[in-house]
Amino acid sequence: MKTYLQKRNNGDVFDVFEDFFKPMFYDEQLDSMRTDIKETEKDYQLSIEMPGFKKDEIKVSLDNGYLTVSAEKAEKEEEGKEKSPKYLRRECRVSCQRSYYVGDDVEVESVKAKYDNGMLELTVPKAAPKQIETRSIAIE
Repeated sequence: MKTYLQKRNNGDVFDVFEDFFKPMFYDEQLDSMRTDIKETEKDYQLSIEMPGFKKDEIKVSLDNGYLTVSAEKAEKEEEGKEKSPKYLRRECRVSCQRSYYVGDDVEVESVKAKYDNGMLELTVPKAAPKQIETRSIAIE
């Protein structure tokens, strides 16, 4: 359900400043795709909340070092007189997108994705640290 008036905060000055830049009409549920990022020795693990979406409605892409997660769903429902006379046709369209910078060294094949019960789990391997090459210079 749309929020038509912005919620008041709990007295934090920074929340007032942040709320000022939100649009007047916004969908609070889709305000952001909440993400937890965990770092391990060999990879980064992203847990993204995406409730209400099916697996085939979610797309994950990697372009120029940015991992982009987007989801879109559209529902259309036409009702006859036997169900409810209030609506002849209902339409709903929801979409969201978020990008994460993962570095230029990450390859598409190395990213693993799993979607289960409204949570998208992504595993992005870390790039191997570059070794600084030391060379000797001959003195003449």
